[in-house]
Amino acid sequence: MKNTFRILLLSLFFVGCQQKIEPADVTKLNGYWEIEKVVFDKGEDKDYSINVSYDYFEITKNNKGIRKKVMPQLDGSFIVNDAFENVAVRFKDDKAFLDYSTPYAKWSEELLALSDTELVVINEEKNEYHYKKTGAINLTGDGEKTK
Repeated sequence: MKNTFRILLLSLFFVGCQQKIEPADVTKLNGYWEIEKVVFDKGEDKDYSINVSYDYFEITKNNKGIRKKVMPQLDGSFIVNDAFENVAVRFKDDKAFLDYSTPYAKWSEELLALSDTELVVINEEKNEYHYKKTGAINLTGDGEKTK
């Protein structure tokens, strides 16, 4: 009986600590995000120490926009192609979702955390994707701002 009570109390603690994403938070999605790790459904992690691409989000005031894959270059520029996914932010039952669509597929991810520096989403396979906010890389050493 004690163990059941402890498990129940611990579960309530974790549910109560989950961040609630508000409509005003949606603008925090805009910008470049670098994946840090994936936590798989079975509990194992995969860390990403070096990334060749970032996710770039551009969401407008109507909670719709795009996500593109971009490749940062050492001079602060990005290689970008014409491929993108349409994204709509949807709120339902005190939860926030990212609904993606392309001409070939549609899928959703739940937003678990969103701040100025952190993004965590979970997909339908229960894999959690942890991102950190990032920007251009400039290793040219000239001290000039990147464009």
